Amino acid sequence: MPRMPMPAVPYASTAVRPSWADLPADLRTAISARLGSQVTWATTAGGGFTRGFAAVLDTADGQRVFVKAASLSTQRHLTDWYAREVAVTAALPTAIPSARPRWTLTAAGYYVICLDAIEGHMPALPWQPAELDAALEAWAVAAEALREPPAELVAVGLPALSDLVRSDLSWWREIAAGREAMPPVPPWVEKQLDDLVTLEAALPGYLHGDAATHCDLRLDNVLIDPAGAALLCDWTWICFGPAWWDTASLLITAYASGLDADALFAAHPTTRDAPPDGLDAALAAQGGYLLTRAEAGPTGASPHLVAHQRWTGEVALAWLASRRGWA
Repeated sequence: MPRMPMPAVPYASTAVRPSWADLPADLRTAISARLGSQVTWATTAGGGFTRGFAAVLDTADGQRVFVKAASLSTQRHLTDWYAREVAVTAALPTAIPSARPRWTLTAAGYYVICLDAIEGHMPALPWQPAELDAALEAWAVAAEALREPPAELVAVGLPALSDLVRSDLSWWREIAAGREAMPPVPPWVEKQLDDLVTLEAALPGYLHGDAATHCDLRLDNVLIDPAGAALLCDWTWICFGPAWWDTASLLITAYASGLDADALFAAHPTTRDAPPDGLDAALAAQGGYLLTRAEAGPTGASPHLVAHQRWTGEVALAWLASRRGWA
């Protein structure tokens, strides 16, 4: 299958973050004190789109941890996300391959979380088949563990994916009604606008269920360890919904890599209950959302976010067009 052009900025280089030296001295002192040893080295995370501090810290006594920090006064949305990340990851079933939280700290006007450091690397694009297989296997294990989410996780409060999609991923409807401008798209999109609206409208009805799903499974939320196994990160947005939704999301980059994403989707254990039009509906909705959000312009996140939204939206629509036979 043909490979699509890759993003100009790789996922592992999208972050624009403060370094360890940029943090207030009082905060650095408090983190070292909580660790019980002086921080001797900090490796800033290169991936991600938020502007919060995120780095692997090494200490004089040999500890290695992953620490995130955000200002309580100017980055309140991040501090809320980090607090939720801690609550969710602490309650995940033990079978799920993911870093676990160690502690939290409020100091010098910042909220700090500390998690296990994972030795590994983010997969590169185009995907290497062995690394994609590892990611899909890790997701299969996680999805099976979340078919009946434990009470501790449910108690954190999980939104319904169907509600989120209905409220946030209905952009073709808005475009068709004239309430939103058509983003730059291939010529076939306008010809198939009615079909895109129909697919998008059907999607919420496909997403009901009592299982839990990651809800943000992308290449940049995967790490490959030295043994070649995959671990799944950033569980902040977990919600009630079917696991095939995240399988589809993850495989968008596989399609761009020239791999047989259709066969991979069909063969994955999470997709056994996917409705016939489920994948097409997911690609339609995600394509419309990502392209429309990209046209909304820069946010307070990484300046590379817009380009990655546009690229992912274009790939989602290209995959959909291939599946539907749309020229």
